[in-house]
Amino acid sequence: MTTLTPSPAPAIGFVSLGCPKATVDSERILTQLRAEGYAIAPSYEGADLVIVNTCGFIDAAVAESLEAIGEALAENGRVVVTGCLGARAELIWQAHPKVLAVTGPQAFAEVMAAVHAQVPAPHDPFTSLVPPQGVKLTPRHYAYLKIAEGCNHRCTFCIIPSLRGDLVSRPIGEVLDEAARLVEAGVREILIIAQDTSAYGLDLRYRTDIWCGQPLRTDIETLARRLGEHQAWIRLHYVYPYPQVDRLIPLMAEGLILPYLDMPLQHASPAILKAMRRPAATEAVLERLARWRAICPDLVMRSTFIVGFPGETEADFQTLLDFLRQARLDRVGAFAYSPVAGAAANALPDPVPEALREERLARFMAVQAEISREKLAARVGQRQIVLVDEVHEGRVIARTYADAPEIDGKVIIPGEWELDPGDFIEVEITRSGPHDLLGVPVE
Repeated sequence: MTTLTPSPAPAIGFVSLGCPKATVDSERILTQLRAEGYAIAPSYEGADLVIVNTCGFIDAAVAESLEAIGEALAENGRVVVTGCLGARAELIWQAHPKVLAVTGPQAFAEVMAAVHAQVPAPHDPFTSLVPPQGVKLTPRHYAYLKIAEGCNHRCTFCIIPSLRGDLVSRPIGEVLDEAARLVEAGVREILIIAQDTSAYGLDLRYRTDIWCGQPLRTDIETLARRLGEHQAWIRLHYVYPYPQVDRLIPLMAEGLILPYLDMPLQHASPAILKAMRRPAATEAVLERLARWRAICPDLVMRSTFIVGFPGETEADFQTLLDFLRQARLDRVGAFAYSPVAGAAANALPDPVPEALREERLARFMAVQAEISREKLAARVGQRQIVLVDEVHEGRVIARTYADAPEIDGKVIIPGEWELDPGDFIEVEITRSGPHDLLGVPVE
């Protein structure tokens, strides 16, 4: 009797660049590839084709994406490009005319069609190889959950709407079903993302859908409340300072979702905010922040800012520094303004010289560093529940509720401990540094 040896499944390499929203897109493509029976190659050499999911938000991201495409072509030779930079296909074709296909963001069917054209799918896909939660690029114990695509805002420094379109919210039942699958698969922290999380449901006019026999309004408060029923951390990212956010703070005080808000404020000067086409109500933000902290004293605020925006005077910059000192935000990221091809801000008058932009960025970060240092020092002596991320010989890396993965700080636990990634443990904070904390497990 002749034994037939099955031929190996064709293998696809994957390079994922950009923000967590792009990571979710990559996970969706990888899940579809696995569902159709493709293998995922860990290296260029073992791949029959490579997909590069690009970012095109700022010039540095464009350069990184073009470099990644070039590397994939040099190492493998068969490359399909997708993602945000794919919306500017002519730029990719000009730099790399040998790519096999270029698609824009969220073009999942087009990506798969390009793959099929070059590397036909196996005849007998093994759907059982795909876990219920899909293929994830994050560690097993946390995952990003995207609740909407696109954005209705027209900030002058941003080209996301031209790349990803206007806001399109996912049905609330679909989001809740995905969250349930993630928790069942062992995910201990769900990070809620969208371009504008607080606008969730606006495009659907906050319609009422039926889920598990219950009517649910499609809005961020209802979604957060139902997500909070899971035995997992629920963390909100990219929340605009809208009045409806007020309704989320009591949920944080109740412990349903983490008392953590990632709210990109961008600036504090009314003139600069107007030029950015951002909400220009700095005093209202300070008042709201004080009110939120009164309701939920454990609230942690993260934000991002742009310094050196066109037209920014020294007075505007001082207004921003004054806001920082008053707001006392826990975690802050900042960027020196960089022109983005296609952004309306490029046409604004009075650009700030690059050297001055960098000098202001350094001054900004020096002010925030002192605030962050004081905030971290205040945690010494506290007991905190932490989520274990990594276990090494001689130390454990974990995070408190105040720290999102990959962007915020860590809790370092020296010593050998019988712990695994995804474990929740209580620690006592023993020391603080500029960004991270040290702690010991509470026996």
